[in-house]
Amino acid sequence: MLNRLSLLLCLFFGWQANTWAQLTKEFKVEEKYGFSLVQVDFNIYKGTSKIVRHIDDSPIKINCELSKVNILPDFSHNIKDQVLYSELIHRNVESENLGKSLSYKLFSSQNDDFDHKWTVNLNSNYLYALNFQFGIGKAHFDLSQLPISNCHIKSASADITLDYSKKKANSVKMDTMHISINMGTLQANHLNLTNAKYMLFEANYGSLNLNFSESMPESSQIYATVGAGKVDLQLPNENQPAIVKIKSTAMCRTSIPKHWKDIGNKTYVNKSYDEKAENLLSLMIDVSVGSVTIR
Repeated sequence: MLNRLSLLLCLFFGWQANTWAQLTKEFKVEEKYGFSLVQVDFNIYKGTSKIVRHIDDSPIKINCELSKVNILPDFSHNIKDQVLYSELIHRNVESENLGKSLSYKLFSSQNDDFDHKWTVNLNSNYLYALNFQFGIGKAHFDLSQLPISNCHIKSASADITLDYSKKKANSVKMDTMHISINMGTLQANHLNLTNAKYMLFEANYGSLNLNFSESMPESSQIYATVGAGKVDLQLPNENQPAIVKIKSTAMCRTSIPKHWKDIGNKTYVNKSYDEKAENLLSLMIDVSVGSVTIR
């Protein structure tokens, strides 16, 4: 009887160890020629992710640590019409529903790794178009010294951080930066370094924290939309001409600097505003329930 119990315990703990064991994988594109643009499609249902610059000579390398794996990520790439298309998909095989997603957001700790860890390594010698989709978790983008022509990020309930840690601006003109979060927080720093013509930020439920540390080099149009939550906008010094139009309801509180001028219809301009300025910052903010703060 004792021997049978010992055998069962060994089997149980062995199964547990196997369940929690991590699997390390690397996906890498070896091709270096025959394309002028790298299209990155990255779609995962859970995990903590980092998107960073690396010094490896490959155009894209993805490292991951997976636990409780039911299925491996699917990675593919091909070159067509001078574009290197690369795609990684890790599908939801655990049938997590909205209730479980909400519990992760409300009760997970700061150190929760959401089972899987991902690192997407990009190279400053290539031009990128980024298309990222996240489910549950967290994602940190450091786009310093990376040439980005377009950037689209969509999140179900993953918090997103966007930064330029080296304070190095995008070396090419970006057409559109679009970040959409169903439920969560966006912390976007040094947005003046994106060199983007259009920036669109959306959150159904959550917060948009948008930071411009210095003046924009050229004009840009920024749209920030929140269903329920807040928009916290930090603009650079008064040398940056800016105009802000706010669409809100009675359930939205707004805070505008006193030295800004109200020109009517919930539209405000700063002291440097000039409608013909080459680097005019035009902001449209729409919040249904919550708050808008401009600093």
